[in-house]
Amino acid sequence: MIRIFRHYISKAYLGLMLAEWLVFLFAMSWGAAVRFLYTASWYSQHEMIEASLVFSVVFTLSCSGLGLYRKTLDREEYNLIERINYSYVIAIFILATIYYVIPELMLARSVLVFAIFFSLVGQLLTRYLFYRFVNVEKLKRSVLVLGCGERARDLNVMNSSFVYRGFNIVGYVALEGESVTVDNPIHLNGGESLPSIVERLEVDEIVIAIDDRRKKLPVDDLLDIKMSGVPVMDLQTFYEREKRLIYLETLTPSWLVFCDGFVNDGFRPIVKRGFDIVASLLLLTVSWWIMLLTALAIVLESGWRAPVFYRQIRVGYRNQPFKVIKFRSMRVDAEKNGAQWASQTDDRVTKVGNVIRKFRIDELPQLFNVLKGEMSFVGPRPERPEFVQGFEQTIPYYVERHRVKPGITGWAQLCYPYGASEYDTWQKLQYDLYYVKNYSLFLDMAIMMSTVEVVLWGKGAR
Repeated sequence: MIRIFRHYISKAYLGLMLAEWLVFLFAMSWGAAVRFLYTASWYSQHEMIEASLVFSVVFTLSCSGLGLYRKTLDREEYNLIERINYSYVIAIFILATIYYVIPELMLARSVLVFAIFFSLVGQLLTRYLFYRFVNVEKLKRSVLVLGCGERARDLNVMNSSFVYRGFNIVGYVALEGESVTVDNPIHLNGGESLPSIVERLEVDEIVIAIDDRRKKLPVDDLLDIKMSGVPVMDLQTFYEREKRLIYLETLTPSWLVFCDGFVNDGFRPIVKRGFDIVASLLLLTVSWWIMLLTALAIVLESGWRAPVFYRQIRVGYRNQPFKVIKFRSMRVDAEKNGAQWASQTDDRVTKVGNVIRKFRIDELPQLFNVLKGEMSFVGPRPERPEFVQGFEQTIPYYVERHRVKPGITGWAQLCYPYGASEYDTWQKLQYDLYYVKNYSLFLDMAIMMSTVEVVLWGKGAR
């Protein structure tokens, strides 16, 4: 695992991205070689290099946008072939647009067909080799967990849900008087010291996962192990690295005070504001016709007297209220009984509303909120004051998500589906806090690119 601008990136998936980029890069040359097998090529080496670079970058970014290099994909949502198919359709559409704008970059259609074929075969072969060799047990980090309670058990559940498991838990060390919820715990009072256990099990790192922080830790042994070169990590930092979230169960004020991140000074706000303006204007230039058709569809369904837009009070930066603008997707009298969560089969949603919610088209007018400075392109989703007041009373650190401007899309929307309960809000807050702690232009661009996955898979759409 490496950290780029404070955002954790899996080295295994970064290597996979590089390998597949090389496949896409050479696929164009292979396609041209097959097309001109018996005749002289129509293209110079310089033209082939340009075409290969454009082709490989577009296909790599498209695959990344569909989550194919995201470590936190679990087994239920992976759908490898479906995601590859979607990514190829998007990549071909982008290539067609580029060739239309810059026709000098376009090669013969037969070359493109062969290049796409070689890309697909090469990518599937690369994926096969990746999952065969990267999951070899010897290549994974050996983790020793200090603790045997509920939190220690949850670590194993979390690791087993991923498609790619970056670590193996080689043992659980029980502390004196601690309740045991795992199999085969290792007891220190059996005569073996903690350093000898680390040496015997060839441990790469230790994670402290105790339920009761008042338990006495073997500090001298841990110091000896740390000085010997074996990392010792608290549970909060381990979750942040492995799941890209701030684990609320173990979050304390002292950790927030002494951890890195939560920086919002210097040029960062200026850069983020500039990025918001440029991104919003670019998206408006390519989506204005979708917004126009959506407005016409709402008018045709509901009549001229019904409003096209829906304005609603939300809580923004530093708890300041503002009016968010969306396309109206519910009946005009949808909230005659007061504020309520949207459900999976909400009868208040109109026919047009079902479509625009599924593809997140109802969110497009929020671009004007971004241009006004009330929202950012990327950030925690703004909530209604009625809900915020309750969450601040029942969910710890909920108010901290308002340390940055709310966004049209965000890290929580990418990592967690729609939240329609307090439990879901609790889970999403963990991702929102990760973003508030580690946000950067790099993370914003990564989230924007991956929003394609959110739209196509319907995450957060209800």
